Amino acid sequence: MHANDQTVLRKVCEAIEDKKGGDVTILDVSKISTFADFFVICNGHNEKQNQAICDEILSRLKKDEYRSPTHVEGYPYAEWILIDYLDIVVHIFSDQTRTLYNLEKLWSDGIEVKSKTPDP
Repeated sequence: MHANDQTVLRKVCEAIEDKKGGDVTILDVSKISTFADFFVICNGHNEKQNQAICDEILSRLKKDEYRSPTHVEGYPYAEWILIDYLDIVVHIFSDQTRTLYNLEKLWSDGIEVKSKTPDP
């Protein structure tokens, strides 16, 4: 993992945690994917929270790392927001949608770098 990747991943996780996002998982998919090195997967509890998590990630990475995503998908409905930074792809799910798509299982050949479920 490059130092810059580590910094960006840390900033993404801090943004998620600041907006009370839950169940953060980072998967290293660099050995099994041609389009990304890392997936960051998390969930919020409603549309507004998911949008707030997305907004915080976008703001923090632009301000601190001078990075803008190539695109953002799913923001208006916020069941699954995807933020694509090419090497890092962030997935922000609603609880139900995360369970339905279960990316951790789909990409289980990836290496789990971090998994954190919030304290009750």
